[in-house]
Amino acid sequence: MKVDLFDFELPPERIALRPVRPRDAARLLVVRHDGPFEDRGVRDLPALLRKGDVLVFNDTRVIPAQLEGRRGEAKIGATLHKRVDLRRWQAFIRNAKRLREGDAIEFGGGVGAIAEQRLPDGSFVLAFAGDEPVEVLLERAGRMPLPPYIAGKRPTDAQDREDYQTMFAEEDGAVAAPTAALHFTPGLIAALDVAGIGRETLTLHVGAGTFLPVKAEDTEDHAMHSEWGRIEPDVAARLNAVRSGGGRVIAVGTTSLRLLESATGEDGIIQPFAGDTDIFITPGYRFRAVDGLMTNFHLPKSTLVMLVSALMGRDRMMAAYSHAIEQEYRFYSYGDASLLLP
Repeated sequence: MKVDLFDFELPPERIALRPVRPRDAARLLVVRHDGPFEDRGVRDLPALLRKGDVLVFNDTRVIPAQLEGRRGEAKIGATLHKRVDLRRWQAFIRNAKRLREGDAIEFGGGVGAIAEQRLPDGSFVLAFAGDEPVEVLLERAGRMPLPPYIAGKRPTDAQDREDYQTMFAEEDGAVAAPTAALHFTPGLIAALDVAGIGRETLTLHVGAGTFLPVKAEDTEDHAMHSEWGRIEPDVAARLNAVRSGGGRVIAVGTTSLRLLESATGEDGIIQPFAGDTDIFITPGYRFRAVDGLMTNFHLPKSTLVMLVSALMGRDRMMAAYSHAIEQEYRFYSYGDASLLLP
């Protein structure tokens, strides 16, 4: 399909630079297969879902993966995006033309790395020096990796350390937040429990590639980034039991959805999973694992707009986005949410 089919005009003022407070005060656009759009709030979720449904959250934790350093006199910026092993990470490099394989980069605070290998996409494998865990080094020298549409408008600050982390965050490794889950609070979870709506967690370490633009003119020519994920056997078993009992599996965020679909065969059975996925979902895809999705509003011509269009239909989603813009919903990572129920 032509990538231009997923384009739309977004007024800059619709891009949220800070989240609402409290988190569950965000707005929620309910989109069903047909009928009018519903302008609701995230706190309405217990009434919008059914007893026996289950929400699936991503428990990845965002690490301070943006680093500023020097190779000699040259300024070098690095955004880690995928772990290779305990001491090596793949990183997108700013000012990469000043960096060669074997060069040492100093990031300050006693944190340094060797540019070990240049990869075909222009990124580098960085090997961090010393014996301390890389996560400890990043806490000392790194910044939260806010997406470009926020970081380009204002500097990262201490508040982002809290704001850009979900209440479910446990497993270190993401360099972008699973942003749909940013809307949840202990109070909302308690209300969902009372309503008989279950919850499960999986892990998908979101990579910086999630923000990369689709440069191809046709979706067939786009190479999707890969990310590491895990679904435990007991989680898979409980989700299968929910579906066989007539309940719905609602993914919270496109990351949860992509991993669930990666782990599910043509028979509709969710299998345990541990490994990389580069699944690219576009219109025409037949969903096997999920019955709905809660997600934020995404960038024009992005793989995520293609994914929600696959779930609801392109025309339906383009109409929903037009409605959201007209009704002044807040877009992107710190913005409002939608509940998609095909």
